[in-house]
Amino acid sequence: MRTKMPGWKKNLYILWVCDFIMGMGFQLSMPFMSLYIKTLGHFDRFQLNMWSGLAFSATYLVSSWMAPIWGKIADRHGHKKVMLISTIGDGAMVLCMAFVQHAYQLALFRLLQGFFAGYVANTSALIASEVPTKHSGKALSTLSTGTTGGMLVGPLFGGVIASLCGYRLTFFLTGLAYLIVFALTIFFVKEHNFTPVPKSQTLSARKLFRQLEYPQVVLGMLVTTLIIQAGNNSIAPVISLYVQQLLHGKGQVDLMSGLIAALPGIATIIIAPIFGEWGDQIGTQKILIGGLIFAILVYIPQAFVTNVWQLAALRFLVGISDAALLPQVQSLLAKYSPNEYSGRIFSYNQSAQFLGNIFGPLIGSTISGIFGYGGVFLSTACLVGGNLIWVRSSTRKIR
Repeated sequence: MRTKMPGWKKNLYILWVCDFIMGMGFQLSMPFMSLYIKTLGHFDRFQLNMWSGLAFSATYLVSSWMAPIWGKIADRHGHKKVMLISTIGDGAMVLCMAFVQHAYQLALFRLLQGFFAGYVANTSALIASEVPTKHSGKALSTLSTGTTGGMLVGPLFGGVIASLCGYRLTFFLTGLAYLIVFALTIFFVKEHNFTPVPKSQTLSARKLFRQLEYPQVVLGMLVTTLIIQAGNNSIAPVISLYVQQLLHGKGQVDLMSGLIAALPGIATIIIAPIFGEWGDQIGTQKILIGGLIFAILVYIPQAFVTNVWQLAALRFLVGISDAALLPQVQSLLAKYSPNEYSGRIFSYNQSAQFLGNIFGPLIGSTISGIFGYGGVFLSTACLVGGNLIWVRSSTRKIR
């Protein structure tokens, strides 16, 4: 006789697909955003860079502010409801981008898109509130590979669609993809373990942290998320320039840059569920600390590589270290946060991710301008080293 699949497993499989589509949709326009802006007016180099930077950063800035608000709404009304609102709003803003006529309109819709960035955080919160604790590490690690995989193939699909069908159709198709996520969520995702928090009992952030059994662990993980994301994204502004330098201006710079940018994500998708299962068995914080040590060991040599294949191998190893970091952070948040406040805790974590996405490129471009490309990797290793000290301190009580 067949054993009935637990409800949380059904949700996990559906939400993995949804997170994959959301991650892919968010990255579809990244390869050609600046080129699209170029078609919307006559800009000099400074103006083009300004509008491109604004279009890229506007979503992250607003999302980092809105995520905790969506988390509070989710704790009161349910994660699924917030996910549905987020998908419709996000999809509508992307559809509008297909019809803009001026750069300021595109920047405005990118900014408004940030108001609806609550989907991925609430998928994690929903699964965390339902999965048995002994399986939470593997479940959340598996779920995280959905977003990672989508963000990995998004630029590739976006570039292909844009080259075949044009920029505007790419935005239109992305909006339709979000409608598919809405349909999957409304018909197939069931919220089994939700207890609403009345408005009168909604706590401020300070009071919420006082209610936690291990507030230093949760706060430590939020800071850790910010630092991990900043480190991962610090190389983003200079990766193609570093590859060009290693190739001495010869060869397929664009192709190699894309490959090297994708390698960490490929490694993370493969390894993350394994590390999640190990964490459930031996302790999630041990996997996290091991991942930070390993990250330091693979960041430092990247500053001294002499050819592009050495860099490629080390970037793949960075993906292995990533598999031991963010998914384990989410597992610790799930294990040491009460279910009734999981929406807010995971939304705070998403805010930290968005802030890391903003600060990382700023750190990388500044360091590379002063110390060269190698300095970016050494500064990232120092950042991770500081994070290691922070994690050991904040998890001392649970160790």
